[in-house]
Amino acid sequence: MSEIAHLASTLFKRAARARRVVVAIAGPPGAGKSTVAEQLAMLLPEGAAAVVPMDGFHFDDRVLEARGLASRKGAPETFDFGGFEALLKRLRAVEPDVAIPLFDRTMELSRAGAAIVGEEVRFVLVEGNYLLLDEEPWTRLAALFDVSVFLDVPRDELERRLRRRWRDLGRADGDAWVEANDMPNVDRVLARRRPADIVV
Repeated sequence: MSEIAHLASTLFKRAARARRVVVAIAGPPGAGKSTVAEQLAMLLPEGAAAVVPMDGFHFDDRVLEARGLASRKGAPETFDFGGFEALLKRLRAVEPDVAIPLFDRTMELSRAGAAIVGEEVRFVLVEGNYLLLDEEPWTRLAALFDVSVFLDVPRDELERRLRRRWRDLGRADGDAWVEANDMPNVDRVLARRRPADIVV
């Protein structure tokens, strides 16, 4: 059984008769959170799972520029934490038709209300870098997850993946961005994370 299939089986067993299970899939940039979440959703019963990316709460570039944070995009302080926390509370409350924003990396912006999580969704798979960050205000998220998963990938492999990501997206300063921005974010996640229920 693959690690993803084993994870799906574990989540299904832990869910028991719960109406909804909110799962944190955390890890540093380049760890494969989006890929794991999508694969996991496909292995759970059809229509029972939805993926909710934290990246939908990136502040827009204009906001980052106004706050002097353009060079730190992707760091914890460049996200709308309050909006993200409010969304998670709505998802835990199983509100009907919760709209979620999605981040479009090709345009480098978030699209509001780009997907809907309906009441029928039993497994909400939330993926993001800072879901287990042991810093305020991020520690407040702990109570909003039923299960936490951390993707443990060697640092040199993360750097390789991040360099390839920006190269594939055609970013001319990709290598410099990885060194100045992405890897500091990687190191922050690795150094400041709370323990996860499951490590993959």
